[in-house]
Amino acid sequence: MELMNITLTSTMPRERRAVISESERCDSKRKLNIFRRPYCDWTPDAILTHYKSRTGIRYFPVLDREQTTRSVIDNILFNRFELTGESHQLPHDFDWTVNPSQDLEWLIMLHKFYYAVGLGAAYHETGDQRYVEKWIELTSSWIDTVPIGFPSGDAVGRRIQNWIFAHYYFVTLDETSRLPADFYLSFLDSIYHQVNHLRGHLTPARNHRTIELYAIFLAAVVFPELQGADAWLAFAREELVKNIHTDLLADGVHCELSTDYHHVVLKNILGVRRLALLNDIAIPEETDVLIRKGLEFAAYVHKPDGLIPSLSDGDTGSALDLLADGYDLYQDEALLYVASRGQRGTPPACRSKGFPDGGYYILRSGWGNGPEPFEDERYLVFDCGPLGRGNHGHLDLLSFEMAAYGQSLVVDPGRYVYDESGGTNWRVLFRGTGYHNTVQVDKKNQTRYALGKNSFKIQGPEPDRELKEQITGANYDYLRGVARSDEYDAVHERRIFFFAPEYWIVSDIMRAEETHDYDLLFHLSGLASGNVSVTRSEKALVVDSPHLVMAQPTDPEVQVFVEDGFVSHTYGVKHPAPVLRFARRAADASFHTVLYPFKATRPQITVEAMPVWHGARQCLPSEALALSVAVTRDGQRFQDYYFSADPKQRRDYRFGPFTYNGSLLFIRDTPAGRTVDIRTEPTAELTIRGAGALVGSKT
Repeated sequence: MELMNITLTSTMPRERRAVISESERCDSKRKLNIFRRPYCDWTPDAILTHYKSRTGIRYFPVLDREQTTRSVIDNILFNRFELTGESHQLPHDFDWTVNPSQDLEWLIMLHKFYYAVGLGAAYHETGDQRYVEKWIELTSSWIDTVPIGFPSGDAVGRRIQNWIFAHYYFVTLDETSRLPADFYLSFLDSIYHQVNHLRGHLTPARNHRTIELYAIFLAAVVFPELQGADAWLAFAREELVKNIHTDLLADGVHCELSTDYHHVVLKNILGVRRLALLNDIAIPEETDVLIRKGLEFAAYVHKPDGLIPSLSDGDTGSALDLLADGYDLYQDEALLYVASRGQRGTPPACRSKGFPDGGYYILRSGWGNGPEPFEDERYLVFDCGPLGRGNHGHLDLLSFEMAAYGQSLVVDPGRYVYDESGGTNWRVLFRGTGYHNTVQVDKKNQTRYALGKNSFKIQGPEPDRELKEQITGANYDYLRGVARSDEYDAVHERRIFFFAPEYWIVSDIMRAEETHDYDLLFHLSGLASGNVSVTRSEKALVVDSPHLVMAQPTDPEVQVFVEDGFVSHTYGVKHPAPVLRFARRAADASFHTVLYPFKATRPQITVEAMPVWHGARQCLPSEALALSVAVTRDGQRFQDYYFSADPKQRRDYRFGPFTYNGSLLFIRDTPAGRTVDIRTEPTAELTIRGAGALVGSKT
């Protein structure tokens, strides 16, 4: 092939060679016009030399963990692309506009060029010129054949970012990489035109806009020699400040209410903030206040294992590095503590915390600063918030995820895919109410979700919701939320009591005029596949799974099923995981579930419902409920009593040996009847038959 090229070149007519040379010179001159003076008068070689040797511009690369592993990058050398859970071998001269997958996300990911940063990092670590050559080959092919705005605005924003991060490795960090000057000029020319295109076609709001504005800001900082860079910087700075205040709610939660997208946006915001600090670009102080609130939510929502739950659209994964970045920016010792998983810094001030604007409430047993290590603490995140702006919200009101001893035990299954093709519409299933840990009514979604013109759309109002109570004591938490859907007349009230640090009691109370099929759903982790057993006795219905005992009062009207389900931690990949379904047909119904996690030794649990009386009338569960829970663990036996009632109704309630006029009570007795723990309200009165009256106190 080389000999053939030489022959063709040597026999080419002189006038044709002159035309090509003149064409190349004109193209080079046109591309140099993207620079301000004096750079526009330089040669391509001088431009490349300048960028390899200049100082004063400070920036940093950001690598996507999954897309830049060495195995993924080494496959890129042979055009094997592993994206969105699918691997495709592409020919040498593949068409960038043709999607080998049925899922559009695959093509979008291809055009985001995360692998370009991985190629740069691999070259920096090894000095292997193959990584440089592959970067040049793929980038040149894209520049020569693909329209600038293809396939979407957020892809343009990500591509600009990743090209600049790759530039850090191939140009800024390493002066020895063998880059052709004409390629480098084409690279800068493409970035220049992509930035201008992006500025004129910005997404109106939310995470895509943040990504796109960060790309413009980054290009302006890294390439001030380009025409219009000052205008890019002023525009991006102003719009980013607006976007941060629009997209982060007052409590710091991102408005789309996806835990994954919250961290995606936070990563971009922190990238902007760090760039601004490194290059002396002023950012308003009130913006820093909001960024710190976003970091606080990130700290609390991380589970003790260092991962985030995949609430609404998104993947699970760790974003502890963002908390470390937050510490570097703001010197907040609590961020350092969570980022290091308790190894450095100071624990957050609150054990449990609510974020009312986002509707997320996080209950913890502690921060690893007590008798147990950080990763063994118990954790639950409860959703009593709106659907979220945009199209990422899941139909999961009053759902929760629970983790303990380094394991996620009751999980949100995630999003899996956005694609709706194929025999099973997985997008609709994973987004629906039936794929969450809440009560499903008549197999319906909480919100009308039906086929539109081309895909399923939210077509009805989202449910009304209200967090009635949030109480955090020294060693307990209590939440009470209510959901009302337009799809049925049943009202769902969920009460969660956390006897820290041991176990949870989740009470679900359904009220309706008409009869309905109620399904209380608990999605277990993949660890439980093939490891779930159900035992019925006169005392309780008990479900065993790894590291978790679940118990309900025996009720002949309730049926329990262990069904096949899935969880998805990463886009495009799903794994089998069991689903528990407690089913009952009624108008009014209640489910009371004890969730007792354990590390090694399984506890013995039984639970019974106790009738509650007010005068001569037995109360409905919606008014007041009481449970008796027998616990045997580590050779010790306890008898626990739990009571909750509507705080608006101050009455004298009777249940078992107790008379009580408050709304929340927990008592732990020994088998001998000695009370060893009591948690109640400070002004309530409790009478135990034979023991006289006690004035309640929070303990």
